[in-house]
Amino acid sequence: MTSNRIDEKLKAGPTLSFEFFPPKTPEAQATLVRTLRELETLDPSFVSVTYGAGGSTRETTHELVVGMARTTSLVPMAHLTCVGHSRLDLAEILVRYARAGITNLMALGGDPPAGSSLPNSELHHAYELVELARAIHPFSIGVAAHPEVHPHSPDRATDRKHLAAKLVHADFAITQFFFRVDDYVSLIDDLGDHGIDKPVIPGIMPITNLASVARMAQMSGASVPSNVTGPLERAARHGPDEVRKVGVELAIEFCRGLLAAGAPGLHFYTLNRSTATREIAAALGLSPAA
Repeated sequence: MTSNRIDEKLKAGPTLSFEFFPPKTPEAQATLVRTLRELETLDPSFVSVTYGAGGSTRETTHELVVGMARTTSLVPMAHLTCVGHSRLDLAEILVRYARAGITNLMALGGDPPAGSSLPNSELHHAYELVELARAIHPFSIGVAAHPEVHPHSPDRATDRKHLAAKLVHADFAITQFFFRVDDYVSLIDDLGDHGIDKPVIPGIMPITNLASVARMAQMSGASVPSNVTGPLERAARHGPDEVRKVGVELAIEFCRGLLAAGAPGLHFYTLNRSTATREIAAALGLSPAA
């Protein structure tokens, strides 16, 4: 019987995974349902569902994760953050997931909503959430990694030290999106220097809209290199369709480079849409249609 645990899937070979966020409107819900149906045909290794700042999507994240597990063939991973919760809150959430049969968890420190300090947070770092989850249930646990260094880290050495400490207890990491293969290779080398060889899955965000480049870079703390912005800016002279086409081509090339560098899988930030992701998967030979 095939395991639904992500750590076991990673041992079996390269993974393909997608990330979604809980919809806020009926129209967004309909879009997500359509996206899930389309991407389910690719037979992904797993999918993940994000958690709103300060627990703002606590119930909708839970409903989406459990609903996927019960009504689709998808293997969901629930995101959970420390910020905005007491230790008891987090324990209750973890127990609910365990009772619902959810075996995969993404443990995150998290950020408070803008303008809020959320003083009731009792845990402040992802490794503390990993330890709590381990005490409650034998989850397969992932943590976040930043190839270009976490925006709140004072320097690269500190960032890598903290990531290595998280991965001592977690099973794998998934990176924030980034755009240079060399950044991924450097991250893996740095972890190796700390004696860590846990799988680190690169996160991919295809750029299909030029206006989103600056916003995406601000969100992730990642810089967008000229070999990405240049072709997109030239494509913009010919209209948005050309930008989208070039963005998909750049993502395909990037994914090929990551796989050649030994990446244990690919994790796509879908923004709850499927078209670009399906095109990239087909070009890489990762979809049944290919």
